[in-house]
This record gives sequence, C-alpha cells and structure tokens, in this order.
Amino acid sequence: MPPRAYSSFSFRNLTPQLFLLVILPLVVLLFGISLGGLTLHQQAMRGLVAERDERAVRAAAATLEEQIVHRKTAVLALALRVRPETPLEELPRILESSPLPAPDFDLGFSYLARGGDPLAHTGDAALWEAFSIPDHALRPLFARDAPPALIQTVHPRTGDPVMLVTASAFKGGPLAVGAFSPAELAQRILPQVFTPGERSVAFMIDGDGRLIYQAGQAGAHEISASHPGVMEALAGESGALYTEANNREYVVAYSPIPSADWALVIEEPWEEVTNPLLRTTENAPLVLLPALVLALLALWFGLRQVVQPLQALGVKAAAVGGGDFETIEQPVGGIEEIRQLQTELIRLARKVHSAQRGLRGYIGAMTTGQEEERRRLARELHDDTLQALIALNQRVQLARLSPNRGDGEALAEIQDLIAQTLANLRRITRALRPVFLEELGLAAALEALADDANKSQDLEIIYRQTGEQQRLTPIQELSIYRIAQEALNNVIKHARASQAVLSLEYGSDQVALRVTDDGRGFNVPDSPAELTPQGHFGLLGLYERADLIGARLHIESAPGAGTIVTVTAGLPAVQKEETPK
Repeated sequence: MPPRAYSSFSFRNLTPQLFLLVILPLVVLLFGISLGGLTLHQQAMRGLVAERDERAVRAAAATLEEQIVHRKTAVLALALRVRPETPLEELPRILESSPLPAPDFDLGFSYLARGGDPLAHTGDAALWEAFSIPDHALRPLFARDAPPALIQTVHPRTGDPVMLVTASAFKGGPLAVGAFSPAELAQRILPQVFTPGERSVAFMIDGDGRLIYQAGQAGAHEISASHPGVMEALAGESGALYTEANNREYVVAYSPIPSADWALVIEEPWEEVTNPLLRTTENAPLVLLPALVLALLALWFGLRQVVQPLQALGVKAAAVGGGDFETIEQPVGGIEEIRQLQTELIRLARKVHSAQRGLRGYIGAMTTGQEEERRRLARELHDDTLQALIALNQRVQLARLSPNRGDGEALAEIQDLIAQTLANLRRITRALRPVFLEELGLAAALEALADDANKSQDLEIIYRQTGEQQRLTPIQELSIYRIAQEALNNVIKHARASQAVLSLEYGSDQVALRVTDDGRGFNVPDSPAELTPQGHFGLLGLYERADLIGARLHIESAPGAGTIVTVTAGLPAVQKEETPK
C-alpha cells in the first residue's frame, strides 16, 4: 500500500497561523473600523455641519446687529451737535466738520426739516431729494426727543433697499439721517463666515418678506417669507434644522437681527461639505501603516535622544547632590535643549561648589575670629583688669598694715584704681554687647558708634537720623547694629575715605540703614561668595546678618566712586499696628 499523500497546507504551519491569528483578524478589524467609522463619521459630520452653520449665522447676525447699533450711535452723535439756538445756515458746516464714519454710510448724511426736505447733506443731492419717506414715519420723530430709529426705503433709481438711521437731539429740531445700503453691509460681513458653493445660499429678508441680500444660488427652496427658518428668525429665535428636497438633505441655520427686524438664513447640503472628509476616512486603514512606522521612528528617536540622555543627566545630577561636582561635566549627548540644560547644570554645580568652599572658608574665618576675640579678651582681662585688681588688693593690704599712715592718700589711690578698672570693664562689655542698644535703642547705639569711631579714627563720620524713632525686635536691632559696625570697619580698613555718613531712616512700615563713603570703591561681585577665596568675608557676613532678620541688603559701588551699603528691614507687626495711633 503506497504511503498516504498529505497536502502541503496545514493549520499547524506558521504562515496559516499568522494569517488566521494575526492578518485576518487585523483585516476584519480594519474593515469593520472603516465601515463603522464611515457611518459614525457621517452622523457626526451631519451634526457638526449644522453646529458650524448655526455658529456662523449667529456670529454674522451678532456682527450685523453690532454694526447697526454703531451706526445709530454715529447718527445720534451727529444729532447732538445741533442745539436749539443753532441757525440752519450752520448745518452744512457742522456736517463738513463732523468726524463722520463715511464707509459705514455709503449713501451719505443729511439734516431733514419737519416735512422731510434736506436742510444740509453729503453725497448725491438728487438722491436725498428723491428719497420717499412716509409722513407717518417722520411725524413721531419730530413730535418728541426721538431715540435713534431705522426707516427702510428704496433707492429712487435702482429700487434696492436703503436703510435710513435717524436721530433727533431735541423736540422739533432738525432730524439727523444717515443712509446706507444693507446689501453693502451684508457683503462686508457675510463672506467672513460663509462661502457659498453649489446649491448653497445665504440671504437676509425683512419682516415684510422682502429680500435684502442674497449670496449664492437658491438651493432646495424658493427664497421667501415661507422659507424654512425665516419665520423662526423673525420671531427672535436662533437655531438649525434639517429639510429634504430633490433627494438631498439640507441644513438650514437661522438667526434674527432684532434692531432691524431682519432674518439671516444659511442653507446648504451637508453631504457636499463632508464628502472629502468621508473619502479620507475610507483610506484611514492605509494611513495607519505609515503613521505606525513614523510612531516607531519617533519612539526610537525619543528614546535615544531624549529619554536616555535625561536619565544619564538625572544620575549625574544626583551625584552632584552627593558632593561629586566633576561627574556632571561628562557629556550625555541628546538634543540641543538637553545639552544646554547640562551646560546650565554644570554652571550651577560650579556655583554651588564655589559657594560651599566659600561657606567653609566663612565658617573657618568665623571660628578663627571667635578664637582671636577670646584671646584678645583674655589678654585684656589679664593684662589690664586682672593687674588692676592685684594692685588694688595690694593697696588694701598696705592700708590694713598701716591704718594710721596716709589713710587719705591710700584711699585716693584705691579709688583711682577702682575707677580705672570700672572704665576698662565698661569698655570691654561695650565691645561685647552695646549697652545703648538695649537701654536706648538702635538710634542711640548707632550715634554712639559713630562718636566712638570719630574719636579713634582720622576719618570723619557723620550720623544722621530721619523719621520718628521706633523700636525693633532685639534681634533686628542687634543685626542692623552689627551690619553698621562691620560696614564702618570696612570703610576704615579698606576704603581710604575722608568722610563717611551713617544714616538711619524710619518709615511707616520699614527702617533703612545706609552707610556711604567717598572712598576708592570696588567692583561688586554677583555673589558675595566670590570674595571668600580671597579671604574677604565681610560682605558675606553682611548678607548673612541681613538674611537672619529677613532684611534686604544692597551694595552700590564702582572703582573711584565710593560705596553705598543699604539694608532695609520691615517693622515688627505690633509696631506697624501702633504706628498710626
């Protein structure tokens, strides 16, 4: 028996499995998406066209309404230029000198007498003579102070509709009139929101059913007062509706123009608007393939040029936070924005590193200064105060051994030693903590500081105070005093100045200290930490003390132009409340 022949096709092969499990489901899915999307798209576009036309007709109607109101305002302004005592001979001059919006009134302006005869006018004289305005329309306008009104008439030569905007400033006065063509107004507004196509039309019709303007050819219905949407618009309603004619479905959008009693209607077949989009929707499955390829390429580009460089930059930034300032300078690549970001991070890391070095130097300088101050204080106490106390003790012992000899002289020597010791102790304690600051306040302490500096230096120091003196918090007064002390020390040691001014200015809600000198000045660094590598810690100390109390410190200086140090601090909350009392 010969072996059984098997077909080469088998569902166990990879190709059929891919076809059945992958390709066929994808084809069915795409086909279903195409048909379903086409149907849904038709329904959605039908509603979108109606919504679009409704918005367009409302926008056009609102613009037309605004233009009519604008024209009423212009004519009212023209009427108000005439007073009861104005002679009629002045009316032409008033028209010529008035800033009239001529483009809005293409047929001109005029002043009319009670009978409708033009007293003065611009534009075609024969036109104003030929205008037919019924007496029943004019009579109410002259019978009282008439607000701006609209009168519709026709052009005497062409028969086209003409709108007259009228206004009167006082009873019986001349009537200001502006004439314009509603068709010209519509021609300026409607093309901005509607472009007529085949079987698409936009038109305006008045309350009497007369056609005012038409753009495009009539589609499904004859343009008249019975056209769908006209009666609804004349009744003050806005909206959209669907109507069928000639095997087509039309969208009719309508909106009123209340001030003129007009109806604005747009009609068009919605399929003509949506067909190009529907054909694009049918090819959507083919569009998905290149879109998928582009998405994969974009994903690969974003991964290689954005995500990975950002991850590497994040690791290096974390290393900077741990104190490794060199790793951040290794390039990470990526797009230009990431490279610029790394450049800014490198600059920031260098500034942070410099600030850390400056801070360590500042702390070291503070520690060294404290130790030197302690040594100086200990030396002064040992060499001066302690020796004076030893001498005082010896004088007391001598006085006890010889009670009857020279008691007055011995007591005088003891008294002199006590006075000298007290003076030395007061000097030391004043250097450690200014007594005036606690007892009399900041102003007295600064004045004493200026007096002491004047006595011990060749530099002339002037103290000035403005405003009503007010007490600050103890930490504010001490910090401002130390800032003034440090600023004066910098002037004495480095400025080579002949005069310095120490001023204190009290305001309603803040106090300002200003130290000014006429010395050699210097270039103020962007950051005070930049001077710390050179051993200049004074500026950094000023900024630190100002930050301690939330004050603003500003330094102005230039080589050869002197220096101004200003610190501004706010008054305490309680002090602010008590100030107006």
